[in-house]
Amino acid sequence: MRLSGLQKEVLALYRGCLRESRKKPEATRPHFESFARIEFEKSINIDKKDFAAVEFLLRKGRRQLEVYSAPGIKDIHR
Repeated sequence: MRLSGLQKEVLALYRGCLRESRKKPEATRPHFESFARIEFEKSINIDKKDFAAVEFLLRKGRRQLEVYSAPGIKDIHR
């Protein structure tokens, strides 16, 4: 199955989230991984042809990743 450009971007963002979680303290790493999984699962039923919604969520996700990847952020709570 070939992936569209947007699908590749979504997967890249998810991988980026998991990659950043590995930079966090080992004790809190599962919190970051769980947060990323939950955030992506919230949007799993969005129509893949709704490009505006997907692009909006990608921008939102990138901003969140930028904030949470800051070295000062040691833990995240849900």
